[in-house]
Amino acid sequence: MDNQQLHILQVGNVLVSPDIFTEKFCCDLEACKGICCIEGDAGAPVTMDEIADIEDVLDDVWADMAASAQSVVDKQGVAYADQEGDLVTSIVHGKDCVFTCYENGTCLCCLERAFRQGRTKFVKPISCALYPIREKNFGNNLYGINYHKWKICKDAVKKGRELNLPLYKFLEGPLKRRFGEEWYQELLDIAAELKKEGLIDV
Repeated sequence: MDNQQLHILQVGNVLVSPDIFTEKFCCDLEACKGICCIEGDAGAPVTMDEIADIEDVLDDVWADMAASAQSVVDKQGVAYADQEGDLVTSIVHGKDCVFTCYENGTCLCCLERAFRQGRTKFVKPISCALYPIREKNFGNNLYGINYHKWKICKDAVKKGRELNLPLYKFLEGPLKRRFGEEWYQELLDIAAELKKEGLIDV
């Protein structure tokens, strides 16, 4: 679909990029091996509340973390302010998130793994769950979300196209977690209208 005909849409207090409706995406962990957790030049964006949540479960995941990651956390804590002044998770070697762990050559999040194993109540920062959607806070209770294109996610784009799965459907759970059930239903209603008008295909 040609999203040139689409403009930024407002859903509640969130400005939504048309890419959220038109782009296809589905993480393919077998293909990418979780590379998004170990590439980049900064950690994952976190809120003050999330930092507190991570600190609460730190003892539960400490043994899952690499020694180098433990050393970084000992020195600077679970998060730091990046060059833009935003709070992000601490990283090792200038790129790896301190909460990465490995299973059979695949990089996983030890926070999420502990949650899935029933050891903790905190899954992972919402910015990680929402990726490749990125959120921006414009102030005055106005937010924006857009699709962050990254070449390392080419396998996810390929799989998403094969499944014909748009971003807004792939990330249903995280979008509900961040903005609520009612907001997501409004997003679905708008998507249905766009489909009826022939502006999106699914």
